[in-house]
Amino acid sequence: MNVHFIAIGGAAMHNLALALHNKGYHVTGSDDTIFEPSKSRLQAKGLLPNAFGWFPNKITSNLDAIVLGMHAKEDNPELLKAQELGVKIYSYPEFLYEQSKHKTRVVIGGSHGKTTITSMILHVMHYHDKDVDYMVGAQLEGFDVMVKLTEENDFIVLEGDEYLSSPIDRRPKFHLYKPNIALLSGIAWDHINVFPTYENYVEQFSIFVDSIVSGGSINFNEEDAEVKRVVEASNNTIRKIPYQTPQYTVVNGETLLETPEGDLPIEVFGKHNLNNLAGAKWICQHMGIQEDEFYEAIATFKGASKRLEKIAESSNSVAYKDFAHSPSKVEATTKAVKEQYENRTLVACLELHTYSSLNAEFLKEYKGTLNAADVAVVFYSPHAVEIKKLDAVSHEQIADAFQREDLIIYTNPDDFKNYLFSQKFDNKALLLMSSGNYGGLDFDAIKGLIE
Repeated sequence: MNVHFIAIGGAAMHNLALALHNKGYHVTGSDDTIFEPSKSRLQAKGLLPNAFGWFPNKITSNLDAIVLGMHAKEDNPELLKAQELGVKIYSYPEFLYEQSKHKTRVVIGGSHGKTTITSMILHVMHYHDKDVDYMVGAQLEGFDVMVKLTEENDFIVLEGDEYLSSPIDRRPKFHLYKPNIALLSGIAWDHINVFPTYENYVEQFSIFVDSIVSGGSINFNEEDAEVKRVVEASNNTIRKIPYQTPQYTVVNGETLLETPEGDLPIEVFGKHNLNNLAGAKWICQHMGIQEDEFYEAIATFKGASKRLEKIAESSNSVAYKDFAHSPSKVEATTKAVKEQYENRTLVACLELHTYSSLNAEFLKEYKGTLNAADVAVVFYSPHAVEIKKLDAVSHEQIADAFQREDLIIYTNPDDFKNYLFSQKFDNKALLLMSSGNYGGLDFDAIKGLIE
């Protein structure tokens, strides 16, 4: 097949391009700019465009398919040419479904936890040499690519994102996969630029549950009241299997999971991660992994990239970075680190970086989310607010939203960095939460602070 990618440089898009190249397809692509690591990875396989920009002459009737990325606009010259010629145009999730419609599709959905759960499942399958196709939103240890597609594998494991499919397809991605086996981890309002009301956002998860193939199954986190309500309200003829956080203890900074064979030391920690683990165990059992095999494998799981990723450690201090940005993730991550290191001072630094977090009205959702931290710091860039064409957010609005009198707030990247590097981290735990980089923070330099 000849497949052309419009906006090939995206994290998801370039991984799909690599997967199709590895499958033997002829792949081409365009983009107006491509950053690392996408650039080097595409270049290594000969897929990097010769020049940045959009080139309608690349679009011919010889193409079997176009894959259209979210980064492109509706008036993209290549897209207009493809529509004119009648070339088949797919969104990213549509194309994944096309590649997997004869497989058993396992889809992990939820506002939070889906990358970690998908990663846990893939880690366990890889540990036991069980080959599956997959799409996951983070780089995993032991995996070369984030998307794998074959002709022969029976299962495909898909991280089910609720964000939009493409500039011309406004359906959430996870509505298009039609899972045989599904999981729903949690529902907490996000993406307010697309789903302006809480009710509208929750409705997307109801549609997801109803999209499960008749006779299929869903495992759901019954500790999340909204998840429980959505799943139980569905009239879809599927099996509904609840799960909950397993019993565990924390001893001297080590988390021990209670199992039928005794306490098992594990690398991941925090109630939310143990809850994720319970969901992953169920899915792995559906895929033929026995309970004892799951425990053996999960003991070696260190986490997905940027999800409570340990970046530095000394005898009495530690630093983590995490992708947490939505209120529910910030609260769960902060609590997890404090529980794991209860005798250390927790310094939690949050960057408000996303569209939702920089919205003055949505900010109120962050009330109490940093309460588990001994020292709480919030950083945001007024420049980021301007780029996103949002109304300015004031220092007072942030202070009022978090409802914490001792909250430290920075709006200048240099001031934030100076604060961070002036601290002594003896007997402390540092947690950096952001989907950005605090205006250019060198995370490698953090090692010097801790070590």
